[in-house]
Amino acid sequence: MSDQIDSASQSTTNDWDVQETNEWLDALASVIDKEGPERAHYLMERMVDLARRLGTYIPFSSNTAYVNTIPLSMEQGSPGNIEYEERLRGWMRWNAMAMVVRANKGGDELGGHISSFTSLATMFGTGFNHFWRAPSENHGGDLIYLQGHSSPGIYARAFFEGRISEEQLHNFRREVDGHGLPSYPHPKLMPDFWQFPTVSMGLGPLMAIYQARFLKYLHARGIADTADRKVWVFCGDGEMDEPESMGAISMATREILDNLIMVVNCNLQRLDGPVRGNGKIIQELEADFRGAGWNVIKVIWGSEWDELLARDKDGILKTVMMETVDGEYQNYKAKDGAYVRQHFFGKHPKLLEMVSHMSDDEIWRLTRGGHDPQKVYTAFKAAQEHKGQPTVLLCKTVKGFGMGKSGEALNTAHQTKKLDEETIRAMRDRFSVPIPDDQLHDIPFFKPAEDTPEIQYLHERRKALGGYLPHRRTRSDENMPVPDLSTFQPVLEPTAAGRETSTTQAYVRVLGLLLRDENLGKRIVPIMVDESRTFGMEGLFRQIGIFSHQGQLYEPVDIDQVMYYREDKSGQILQDGINEAGGMGSWIAAATSYSSNNRVMLPFYTFYSMFGFQRIGDLIWAAADMRARGFLMGGTAGRTTLNGEGLQHEDGHSHLMAATIPNCMPYDPTFAHEVAVIIHDGLKRMIERQEDVFYYITVMNESYPQPGMKPGQEEGILKGMYLLQEGDKKAKQRVQLIGSGTILREVIAGAELLKNDWKIESDVWSAPSFTIAARDGHDAERWNLTHPAGKQRVPYITQCLQDKAGPIVASTDYIRAFAEQIRAFIPKGRSYTVLGTDGFGRSDTRAKLRHFFEVDRYYVAIAALKALADEGAIPSSTVEAALAKYGIDPDKANPVTL
Repeated sequence: MSDQIDSASQSTTNDWDVQETNEWLDALASVIDKEGPERAHYLMERMVDLARRLGTYIPFSSNTAYVNTIPLSMEQGSPGNIEYEERLRGWMRWNAMAMVVRANKGGDELGGHISSFTSLATMFGTGFNHFWRAPSENHGGDLIYLQGHSSPGIYARAFFEGRISEEQLHNFRREVDGHGLPSYPHPKLMPDFWQFPTVSMGLGPLMAIYQARFLKYLHARGIADTADRKVWVFCGDGEMDEPESMGAISMATREILDNLIMVVNCNLQRLDGPVRGNGKIIQELEADFRGAGWNVIKVIWGSEWDELLARDKDGILKTVMMETVDGEYQNYKAKDGAYVRQHFFGKHPKLLEMVSHMSDDEIWRLTRGGHDPQKVYTAFKAAQEHKGQPTVLLCKTVKGFGMGKSGEALNTAHQTKKLDEETIRAMRDRFSVPIPDDQLHDIPFFKPAEDTPEIQYLHERRKALGGYLPHRRTRSDENMPVPDLSTFQPVLEPTAAGRETSTTQAYVRVLGLLLRDENLGKRIVPIMVDESRTFGMEGLFRQIGIFSHQGQLYEPVDIDQVMYYREDKSGQILQDGINEAGGMGSWIAAATSYSSNNRVMLPFYTFYSMFGFQRIGDLIWAAADMRARGFLMGGTAGRTTLNGEGLQHEDGHSHLMAATIPNCMPYDPTFAHEVAVIIHDGLKRMIERQEDVFYYITVMNESYPQPGMKPGQEEGILKGMYLLQEGDKKAKQRVQLIGSGTILREVIAGAELLKNDWKIESDVWSAPSFTIAARDGHDAERWNLTHPAGKQRVPYITQCLQDKAGPIVASTDYIRAFAEQIRAFIPKGRSYTVLGTDGFGRSDTRAKLRHFFEVDRYYVAIAALKALADEGAIPSSTVEAALAKYGIDPDKANPVTL
């Protein structure tokens, strides 16, 4: 210790009182020696705090030395059988490699990744063998977000466990015939195996953070005991550049998510090259996370470095470790021991002297911390036991560990899928895989007999931890009744004379009725992103409270109001601030709670529709992969309903994006009764029947009289279209008019213009879902294609319109492609005209915007007249007369171009 003090004193060139400095350092050394580093840390923190309170400026640094956070003296030895675990890791690495290489033999080129798992194997093995608990009678189970590109290694382990067959390994990335394995973690494709999709990159960290918060929410509300459960998430260091990876780390600190452990696999490489060739990604991430308030544990150096670091009395080795950049570290592992001796230890004569007794092979075997089971176990144990903060582990590894000259630490490692026979032989030897030379060409899978001690050990460890992982529950054990549709009778009835309401208000009314339901009420999870007042939902603040682990430490400024802002430790609302991605993270956690927690929850996430699918579409797709169940409520929806806001706020395409997701049920209702029927259908399907679907419902803040539901309309609402009002059957000329959302009211008004001004009758159809109707049509088309001799199915849209005379016109608040979805199912020989809001939005009144985009009542009438004229039913001069009558400039610029 005195040597280090002397060295530190001598290196301080501006020290005007060396003796005083040494006295302070001697005192610190004495505390460390007699009372331990924790006491020393406490005293130093107290001194820094005092100095700052006395007005002294002390710059903050969130970085520590480039060494392991946990010193050798505080290491906890792994209780496992190190030899068995090493052999199992080697064999799994072999099978993971074989899986990928076999998938790319010949001309198949199916892809896959070898190098990610090879660098993660020690960490995964440590977690599976000693930490990660499966759901059992006594424990809800830990939730593990496994790094997506490492999937071959997870399959290799499941193969040893007997949960995956050799045939499945052989069919890695060959899924169509039903006997293969998906490329990455996909619950949609392996519903009883994978829990969480972690590709696209960046989504795993974000979803895990909100999952950890949701566990706290369930516990605080008394719905499930989650006190002893952990959320682990594995990420790559390159993945941390994704904004989603880092965007919510401050929330994890603010919410005291000490049930969250993030493990960053710092192998220093991404697909194209180094993550930070000219810097140090571990130091960068340490600063980010520690600055955000996380507990940071660095696992940089393996046990072979301990002796060298202990001999580093003058700190030269630590200095070189810090000054060496990641590009150099990558180069060292891509070369050999002689290169490391020359270019790393050769940076200082004393370092060369330090390793003079070591051979080049011994220098080469100086491992990184993420490959050392003792270091990893110690870090995992410390993370699991830490309280009061989320923990991040920054574990340094080698990309492509064990791949030799074909991939180890090379820039090409991530994409390497084919290995030559020399590399395959080297991997077999390095990991002691008992496969003879004459079989190497076939790259066979290796599986030890069930009675071998290693396999017995693997089963014993998982038995001790409650069962095998990953494993996904496909249905909740809870059977929750849903209220009858009549529960929503106040919304199903017509509004009283002179009264108006919006579909948003209808939705809020339905939500309020659900919250009072004795069975389902406590399971409703309203999720807001700072728009409650926009949607008239502020009344829920006082009624059910906003979840806050701290409760409310202040008196709200609006305490004297009926609807004051109330935070509560057992609050029901999840308020995620101006943060659509965070709101979606909360929604995903709640929408998959039936699987993750065996608790049925029903989330309603309400947001500006423009900032939903467009902004967080990747997360919504991940939710679909996870078989989420819940409601996404797109408020102020449509291009023209949000008058005054302008281009960036006006949604004309979210329904097209929703249409691309097969298990998303999208609806654009016009009336309150349609909203109630659709939500009730969702309750039946998602809660009562536990179907893996979710609903996207757009609602508007435009108020108008509500007609109420008439008998027989319910089925048509759910199928996507129904006859709202029928024109005079005796009329000589008639048209079929279709609309959805608020523009249906323009269609109704257009029908009045046609009747009053041109003596033409209209049948008016409400189309709550062009998408659902189109899916029915596509399904019928497919059936007819594959059953040419059987009875041909008639699409629902065709059934509705085939006996109704006249051309067909559809107008919506979305771009034309939305209503174009049903064109193929329009009865043959019938014209179909679509009006839509293609183009950029802008600010103005609703009436002006609808006229600008050519979807209002006047354009509906003009489109109908033009269709009749094209059929020869009326002269074209009638259309010209209508244009003049309604003041429409025939040479008006196309709104798409403006």
